[in-house]
Amino acid sequence: MALLHGFLWRLLLVLVHVNRALVSWLRVRLRSLKGRLWERMVAALLLPVALAGFPDHRRKFNRNPGANANSVTGNCAASRRSRCLSDGRSLEKLPVHIGLLVAEEEPSYTDISNLVVWCMAVGISYVSVYDNHGIFRKNNSHLLEEIMRKQQDLLGVDGSKHNVEFLSNGSDKHQHHVVSCRPTVKVLSPDDGKQSIVQAAQQLCRSVENKERSSRDISVTMLDIMLRESKNVPDPELVVKFGPVDSTLGFLPWHIRLTEFISLPSHRNVSYEDLFGALQRYGACQQRLGQ
Repeated sequence: MALLHGFLWRLLLVLVHVNRALVSWLRVRLRSLKGRLWERMVAALLLPVALAGFPDHRRKFNRNPGANANSVTGNCAASRRSRCLSDGRSLEKLPVHIGLLVAEEEPSYTDISNLVVWCMAVGISYVSVYDNHGIFRKNNSHLLEEIMRKQQDLLGVDGSKHNVEFLSNGSDKHQHHVVSCRPTVKVLSPDDGKQSIVQAAQQLCRSVENKERSSRDISVTMLDIMLRESKNVPDPELVVKFGPVDSTLGFLPWHIRLTEFISLPSHRNVSYEDLFGALQRYGACQQRLGQ
């Protein structure tokens, strides 16, 4: 009998625990169902109000969503253009010719194109792009396409104001002291550095050999004239160097005697503020010009 009573007592305790667990579970489920039912009831009551609240605005945006998107994009582009022009006017001085020297292994066409377009937007007339391996020179058509695309993305359609004049070596005849009416981009490589000096010297010597010039014409001034004719751009007043290498890497050694160099860590993910900060530093610097 004692065993039977013990067994019945344990069974009763198990049933009590099961009952308590079942009751607790049912309470939780009922609360959850009540909450969901309440939310659905509130949503059903508020839905007509939400649909009727702003009919004019809804019709306006649904009528032509593409036009609204274009309007927003156009406003953003106009705002960026206005900001760039305002920033350019705020500087103490603005370089006529800026060089973008990439001293990094893997150049980014997207980031360099951004820099070129920003330079044009603030009012810089000449932009030179240079890398030590001549990658941009070999792929200048790709770079031009990317610049054109970035013009649309960053500045929008603005007539011919920001059209790019893409110079190839020796094919365009601009006087070096004339500022182009349109932004001009020139892609440079190491061949435009020491090699161009060698070629100009050889050309000068051949002209003397062929009696086209006298030996008295061989001078620094004559070599300077020949080198400037081959570049068709004014000397760069500012070169922004990107990368950890402390070297000009052969960037136009003849043309940079008065050039200000400013270094930035990298051209990748560079921002407009980074470029404008470099322009501010250039605008604030005092060039003694050998005096």
